[in-house]
Amino acid sequence: MAAGDKSTGSSSGGVRRLVIVESPTKARKIAPYLGKDYVVEASVGHIRDLPRGAADVPAKYKGESWARLGVDVDHDFEPLYVVSPEKKGKVSELKSLLKDADELYLATDPDREGEAIAWHLLETLKPKVPVRRMVFHEITKPAILAAADDTRDLDTDLVDAQETRRILDRLYGYEVSPVLWKKVMPKLSAGRVQSVATRVIVQRERERMAFRSAEYWDISAQLDAGAEATPRAFGARLVSVDGARVATGRDFGADGKLKSDGVTVLDEAHARRLAEALDGVDLTVASAESKPYTRRPYPPFMTSTLQQEAGRKLRMSSERTMRIAQRLYENGYITYMRTDSTNLSASAIDAARRQATELYGPEYVHDSPRQYTRKVKNAQEAHEAIRPAGDSFATPGQLHSSLDTDEFRLYELIWQRTVASQMADARGTTLSLRISGTAGTGEDCTFSASGRTITFPGFLKAYVESVDDQAGGQSDDAESRLPALEKGQAVTATGLDPDGHTTNPPARFTEASLIKTLEELGIGRPSTYSSIIKTILDRGYVYKRGSALVPSWVAFAVIGLLEVHFGRLVDFDFTAGMEDDLDAIADGRERRGNWLTAFYFGGETGAEGSVARSGGLKKMVGTNLEDIDAREINSIRLFDDAEGREIHVRVGRYGPYLERMVQNPDDPDGDPISQRANLPDDLPPDELTVEYAEKLFSTPQEGRKLGVDPASGHEIVAKEGRFGPYVTEIVPEEPEPVPDIVPVERGSDGGGTAVATKAKAPAKKAAKKAAAVKPRTGSLLKSMDLATVTLEDALKLLSLPRVVGVDPESKEEITAQNGRYGPYLKKGTDSRSLATEEQIFTVTLDEALKIYAEPKRRGRQGAATPPLRELGVDTVSEKPMVIKDGRFGPYVTDGETNASLRKGDEVATITDERAMELLADRRARGPVKKKATKKAATKTAAKKTAAKKTTAKKTAAKKAPAKKTAAKKATAKKTAAKKAPAKKTAAAKSAATEATDS
Repeated sequence: MAAGDKSTGSSSGGVRRLVIVESPTKARKIAPYLGKDYVVEASVGHIRDLPRGAADVPAKYKGESWARLGVDVDHDFEPLYVVSPEKKGKVSELKSLLKDADELYLATDPDREGEAIAWHLLETLKPKVPVRRMVFHEITKPAILAAADDTRDLDTDLVDAQETRRILDRLYGYEVSPVLWKKVMPKLSAGRVQSVATRVIVQRERERMAFRSAEYWDISAQLDAGAEATPRAFGARLVSVDGARVATGRDFGADGKLKSDGVTVLDEAHARRLAEALDGVDLTVASAESKPYTRRPYPPFMTSTLQQEAGRKLRMSSERTMRIAQRLYENGYITYMRTDSTNLSASAIDAARRQATELYGPEYVHDSPRQYTRKVKNAQEAHEAIRPAGDSFATPGQLHSSLDTDEFRLYELIWQRTVASQMADARGTTLSLRISGTAGTGEDCTFSASGRTITFPGFLKAYVESVDDQAGGQSDDAESRLPALEKGQAVTATGLDPDGHTTNPPARFTEASLIKTLEELGIGRPSTYSSIIKTILDRGYVYKRGSALVPSWVAFAVIGLLEVHFGRLVDFDFTAGMEDDLDAIADGRERRGNWLTAFYFGGETGAEGSVARSGGLKKMVGTNLEDIDAREINSIRLFDDAEGREIHVRVGRYGPYLERMVQNPDDPDGDPISQRANLPDDLPPDELTVEYAEKLFSTPQEGRKLGVDPASGHEIVAKEGRFGPYVTEIVPEEPEPVPDIVPVERGSDGGGTAVATKAKAPAKKAAKKAAAVKPRTGSLLKSMDLATVTLEDALKLLSLPRVVGVDPESKEEITAQNGRYGPYLKKGTDSRSLATEEQIFTVTLDEALKIYAEPKRRGRQGAATPPLRELGVDTVSEKPMVIKDGRFGPYVTDGETNASLRKGDEVATITDERAMELLADRRARGPVKKKATKKAATKTAAKKTAAKKTTAKKTAAKKAPAKKTAAKKATAKKTAAKKAPAKKTAAAKSAATEATDS
């Protein structure tokens, strides 16, 4: 709880107000602004939600048919909300505080979710005092005081819109996810937006798999414009031969064929012949066209563009970006970070213009205030862009000592973008040259060169947007200067190089480009993009390869099932249209109950073929379930092999594998039999070619036999596993023990004694498994190949870890091992990387001790790497400067200060003066803020521990009876648990994890 500072805030005539926000950080920040008559407390997020499982459903509802959903579908889709066990204490605390309050202020976030949290607080606390909704978009004193003076009522339409999303996601997740469990594999989930996002990624991978590369050639020319020209030398490319345009990559389709006629495709022979025929030929400028170039500033950030740019420029995931932005907002540094708006308030525009004038001069500021309006489909309610907080912006330098590294980098990005948005346009000229000549073969050839010169950088002085790594392209500040030539002017070719190219498949999505695509399709909300990406990564539908998002084979199976049997649910237009319907509820144009009834049970609403007109979700799931062939769904056809046999990827319970039907060697005339091969987990689908498949098939699932280990007598095999190739030994199975027979006396009908036999009960399976010998395994080294690895190689791998020796000081054993991230040494819990795989088998004890004597380096930095370039001496520190390659790219250092090279700085060409300028700028910003040291934390913890011990002694007598009571309660719970019969079906269904797609 945070109490207001007595020295601040306006007088409230003794009225006590309880203000509830979501986070403790927010509470601590706001309290001093409001004054002594305000008590600010955090709810710590949502205090109640739909039941997470059967255990959360109150006893009186457990028998209801809708209990597993947590939504009464038979009575206007009334949701069953429960306070989670971990929030019951918080609710009691808030109720206690409310008893002493005269008014309740609900100050949750200014979006739909914030409105819903406020409504849940109202419904749970049931206040008997006046309730006001307090809304603000930044946490500064003027904004908080203004919000406290200008409250409103709760917006029930916004609450309805958010609650509809929550109920819709529950219905979707709890009805569709069980279909995936039954037909694909357990623990999968479906979601309104996560499934569509996964489909977008799967479709891109399908395009890459179907892509066929095409080869084309052209000629790269190095031209000389003469001694008077600046620049004298420039480059050009062949664009036409005898009037026919030379084909480029965009002229080919995904099938590798030309999309249209009228272009000529040069092959290597033709290109080389033409280059030779053009050698020494007179070339002249056929045309020179110059045009003015203008580039307007980028709009200020909204949620999606911030996530995209932070991903490109700062290499931050969307989740990390939003987490850091949340901290910046709650601590009063930026405005609210979940918004679709690019608008700036009048005071923010004034602040940006003032700062741009101070930093860059009046000529760099636009003549009039710039306002960026956009027609937003499915807009959020926060009505301003993400910008620095306040009526005057703090510069990054002023905040450097207050923010950690990530916070500083993100704040700097937001600040730069906001200031740049009010600056003048970048201006320059573009020049297009056409240079022609006739080859010795008589062919008329035309070369083209395009250049861009920026004469006035304008806003580019402050900020340049990054280009996506996967998509490529030219940044806005890139220049390519050409000489100012005129038509008819002669130029000389100093070099003519035939140049071959191949077309490339469409780039995989990164987090940034996926967010951009979802936004363009109108799918999802900006506040949920980060959670959606996290969900599809956590569920194993997608994994990262560098920054690229790669779908798994499980994703192919799931999306295949949804497309065939629930196509409307993953249709892009339908999902975007659903957002429109939800917005109609937010605007009060549609009733929640009516819309949900049509969606779930069916109705005459929506477009033709919609879920409602198809009979509703419930009927759709019930009807389609029995029609789904699990084997067909989990079989992804790839291609045919050289003999025309179909090759499929099968998604099995233990992972994906390859399969084809081959001739049975034992019965050539009989039915073909299945041939299978394991698939590595990290193999992207588009890299699974026919050649690679044959390589996998050549190593059968049972492994390639290498020989027998002379020491153990066990057979050694090489296998392809989910995590890569490895060798292992085949341990013979222990024979089943013969049960002992014991005589048992029993009475017979004749009154005599008959003897029967009884077998002793076999040992428990668990004990038998524990006693079983585990086979040795060893991953292949990077230098080894599954097809050529030998028995000798395998025995070396199976001998690992190798004992190098014992540390004479610590007496700990040092071993050399091969790990997931390469070769390393291990001593207790201390691991050190080895430079090469060979060292695993050759490193000596002395060498190992020398490695451990060196300071431990992060990552794979086994040894200090030489600098990229050596420079002169810095005039400030009087120490030599060098350029090194760091985690975030090249940087200059004098041994004391490090400064990253900026856009436009090149390692090969940077001057000593520029290096000193970067170091001086870095020093001016001050030292990097460091977190509290562990030593201080240890001391504090020690004091706390001591205090706890002292208190414990005093209160031991009082606590003893409580322990007994607790023990009785625990026993009672166990007894109750034993008595309650477990319903497997209900438990399984209640474990459904729905996606948070709201």
